[in-house]
Amino acid sequence: MHGRWTAASTGPRCTSPHTSRGKPSRPTGILGCDRLRQEMASASREVYHFKDEELSSHLLSQLNFLRQDRILTDVLLCSDDQEIPCHRNVLVSSSPYFRAMFCSNFKESSQTRIDLKGITSGILSGIVDYVYTGSITITMELVLPLMQTASMLQYSRLFEACSTFLQEQLNPDNCLSMIRLSEILHCASLREKAREMAVRSFSDVAASEDFRELSLPELMCYLEDDRLCAEEEQVFETLLAWIHHDPFSRRGAIHDLFKRVRLRYIHPAYLFQFIANDPLIQSSTLCTEIIESVRRLMFSVSSKCTQELKPLWGTPRRYTCRETLVVVGGRKNNEQTSREALLYDERTQRWQWLAKLPLRLYKASYVSIHSILYVVGGLTMTAGDNVVSATVYTLSLKTNQWRTAEPMLEPRYAHQCVSYLHFIFALGGIGADKQISDTVERYNSMFNLWEPMAPMPTAVLHPAVAANDQRIYVFGGEDSMQNPVRLIQVYHISRNLWSRLETRTVKNVCAPAAVIEDKIYIIGGYTRRMIAYDTKANKFVKCENMRERRMHHSATVIDNKLYVTGGRYLNGHDAIEDSDCFECYDPKTDVWTSKGTLPYKLFDHGSLPLICVSNKPNPP
Repeated sequence: MHGRWTAASTGPRCTSPHTSRGKPSRPTGILGCDRLRQEMASASREVYHFKDEELSSHLLSQLNFLRQDRILTDVLLCSDDQEIPCHRNVLVSSSPYFRAMFCSNFKESSQTRIDLKGITSGILSGIVDYVYTGSITITMELVLPLMQTASMLQYSRLFEACSTFLQEQLNPDNCLSMIRLSEILHCASLREKAREMAVRSFSDVAASEDFRELSLPELMCYLEDDRLCAEEEQVFETLLAWIHHDPFSRRGAIHDLFKRVRLRYIHPAYLFQFIANDPLIQSSTLCTEIIESVRRLMFSVSSKCTQELKPLWGTPRRYTCRETLVVVGGRKNNEQTSREALLYDERTQRWQWLAKLPLRLYKASYVSIHSILYVVGGLTMTAGDNVVSATVYTLSLKTNQWRTAEPMLEPRYAHQCVSYLHFIFALGGIGADKQISDTVERYNSMFNLWEPMAPMPTAVLHPAVAANDQRIYVFGGEDSMQNPVRLIQVYHISRNLWSRLETRTVKNVCAPAAVIEDKIYIIGGYTRRMIAYDTKANKFVKCENMRERRMHHSATVIDNKLYVTGGRYLNGHDAIEDSDCFECYDPKTDVWTSKGTLPYKLFDHGSLPLICVSNKPNPP
């Protein structure tokens, strides 16, 4: 009998999974995986998105190793007899220039050797390294050819990196050269930064040889720039220096350049004594006509100018000429008359100390005109005696030094001063005879002299005074018996004539007044009340009250907002206390907001706007 192999002879019989108990069976391991999968699915429904942050840099690194070993490289970039092996797909992916070269019907698409003329081998090698590594070293020796090549090969991020490097090298000596370079390279970012440097450091740039070589359109562009950091006197001197550098070909441009000077913000004495007498200006009929129009405007004491002068006269200040708040004099901490002068920096919201007044002046008057602070009159202590002063002190932020100006005709203190156009008016106060005065005198800044004007109809102390539209308004105050005077006295500047109006609305003493858009705001005065007198409609408007009853405080207007500082107030027990309060009122919203505090308590002081030329960019 022949033997036959059977399953039994080799061990236990394997049962088919399809025949066990009539049901299909599955391996135990698979059943376990299904159960685990179901449990995990029921436990969480979240999806895990994996991103390998190192993959791209690793891939680029490996491609660079392949390039260095010439593995799979399929094109040679050639310059100065040097061949640099590369991968077409890497070049195509990195630059629109190579994409167009290799993916279009250009002959280079089928060539294995590409000659890049006009590019040195060192620059080309550096750019290829940049493509494969993402890094490159930029130096002053390499930046220009590197920037030109990056522009040609359309590596925009490398081009901007070169621009950033050049921006870091900017200074007043090279910014004009950088502007010319940026125009050659068509680099907008470098041009804007270099121009910003030129207008911000105009004083230094204007003294350079490059500035004198500017073309007329380029110079005009600078003089028209609102960001120019310069006083208008310097703008005029700069254009003169530019003309004198090449007088034969440039003197004909004097009229066009002169129209770019913002004459409204030039001190009248400088305008009529220096500018008007300059030979270049006198040689131009059009320039002399402009100056005569300004002269007529000022002598007529009119705020309205001719049609020809309006575009020049109406030009706003440059952005860099910003109004800043200056607080000066007064009684400090109720101890003694202060010599301090403080400037408030809106950007940092901090106070800066300026040069101290030459001496202590009790109840002097404070006014600003042509970016100069005037401290007028006051009471001084000399050898134990009180002396009424006629002295006038001036302070310019440019020099931060006190100087004396022409003294008043009469000594006075506790008086009021107000400026209008190129005039300062000193009204009333107490004279040397210790009596309340009704006299008025006017300082003419064009000629540096004081002259007597028509006296006030009624002598008052501590009124609220403001000037608007050729008129000076004197609200309230008190008489010699310390009784409130319910009166508005109006002085017509051009006619040198007073008028008066009795009104029950006015009852202010020791209250300041300030003008915003034809409204005169009278702030407090032994009351919390603030009212606005509409000079056009001839009526009073009620405004939001202050928090306390205030007097002997000061107020001024900056950027059409009212700033109130210090003073004295009546507390809840009707006791008088000194204040270090610093508040701001916005007439558009009729809301008061706190600006913090003064460095010390202060009253009977001056609070004034002065123009500060700043080369710091404006806050956003």
